[in-house]
Amino acid sequence: MASLFGNLVFVFGFIYAVVTAAGLLTLESAQQPIGNPYFTIMEILSIMLSALMLICMVAVYHYAEPQNRPFALASVGFMVATTVITSCVHFAVLTLGYTEEARSLPGYKFVFDFRWPSVVYALDILAWDWFFALSMLFAAPVFKTHQKVWLLILVCGLLSLAGLAGVVLGNMQVRNMGIIGYAVLAPPAFALMGKTMAQTNGGQQV
Repeated sequence: MASLFGNLVFVFGFIYAVVTAAGLLTLESAQQPIGNPYFTIMEILSIMLSALMLICMVAVYHYAEPQNRPFALASVGFMVATTVITSCVHFAVLTLGYTEEARSLPGYKFVFDFRWPSVVYALDILAWDWFFALSMLFAAPVFKTHQKVWLLILVCGLLSLAGLAGVVLGNMQVRNMGIIGYAVLAPPAFALMGKTMAQTNGGQQV
């Protein structure tokens, strides 16, 4: 089952990338936010992806050798935080952000706008550039005997963490390093984790 969920992360991650690219192509300026239907699809995919990633990390915990179980357990905990925060953020944006009542509030953009600075943007950065990064970094030791997997997971986590520099510098272009980590490298990393677990866990899939 580990390979199945790892592949699902890869597939949905690929769809997310295609939708994002399509949304970006519709913009007249890089300063504009991505509009609908692209934005709504991206929100839904974010919720689905985080849940699938959590399932994968639970599989990693069961796959881990006893000496690596503490790292794997920490990885699961950090991915729980990622899933809960990002699900709350994107569900709130989908259900409340588009209502007339919300749009009429004085602080609407500060709360719901996915442009810096805003509450939802800050929480999404917390989820993906901090908790997701930690989850990947703590999962890496589980695969230390599989060098390619270990390296991809490690780079994915480090780039996601590096995205926090964008907050420190107040420059969201710098934060794109984090997006490369969790949006570009993460899907193949999860697919490779799933494949490795399926092949090496006593000949049985996790």
